[in-house]
Amino acid sequence: MEPARRRAGVLGHPVSHSLSPVLHAAAYAALGLDWVYDAIDVDESSLEGFLAGLDDTWAGLSLTMPLKIEAARLADFVEPQAKLVGTVNTLVPSGLGRYRQWVGANTDIHGVTAAFAEAGVSRCTRPVVVGGGATATSAIAALGSMGAVYPRVLVRSRARAGALMRAASKMGVQPRFLDLASSDALEALAQADVVVSTVPAYAGAHLAERLLRAGTATTGHLLDVVYSPLVTPLTQAWSRGQGTAISGARMLVHQAGEQVRLMTGRAAPMQAMDAALTRVLTTS
Repeated sequence: MEPARRRAGVLGHPVSHSLSPVLHAAAYAALGLDWVYDAIDVDESSLEGFLAGLDDTWAGLSLTMPLKIEAARLADFVEPQAKLVGTVNTLVPSGLGRYRQWVGANTDIHGVTAAFAEAGVSRCTRPVVVGGGATATSAIAALGSMGAVYPRVLVRSRARAGALMRAASKMGVQPRFLDLASSDALEALAQADVVVSTVPAYAGAHLAERLLRAGTATTGHLLDVVYSPLVTPLTQAWSRGQGTAISGARMLVHQAGEQVRLMTGRAAPMQAMDAALTRVLTTS
């Protein structure tokens, strides 16, 4: 009897927009693995039951919103960085049958640092994070590993950044919060050596308009986590200000590559994953 086909997938609600199946399928093909990777709609109330119903053919799961906090709660063991951040975007099983435990990791942190490293940036002294949600919290962890101690965080409402503040405190990082709509926010962006924007496309476009209208000189490196389109209004405005813009596609592919490594135990075939992602993003 042939061994059962290994399976993996991405869970979220909604999840049909996810590009994880494209990236993982390309990786499996390049690695010569006959694995299946599906997008499955699961909400927070259903996640625990879904995990309990999985058999030993499952090699791992990717988690997207709104499951990252619930996944951290349900994991039997959470890797240290993910525990500090309080969110998990990857679950990998350890053990079989009734001895199986789920190990939680956060590859978004790796995605940020790898995207900057690819652009030749490994350290930062004047970092800025735009936004205060779960991805911003992962960005704070990434920037902390790059030397950030006093990052500036641009938010519309500090009250919504509670999780980020708690995580930053655990990491020994002391963020300074600024109103995203203020002139101080534009000044912080002008002074920054590294910026991670975690806000949605519409908010990024509004910020781009403000930068252009003010004629703000932006000389640092910006990573915009929005990856579709490949060139966003924000990255375009940043480049016009003489800064270096990094597409969110770079974070996306690197975080997926780390998931592939965790699930398969083999180095991710980044070239094949890059090519697959580029094909999708340039034809959509």
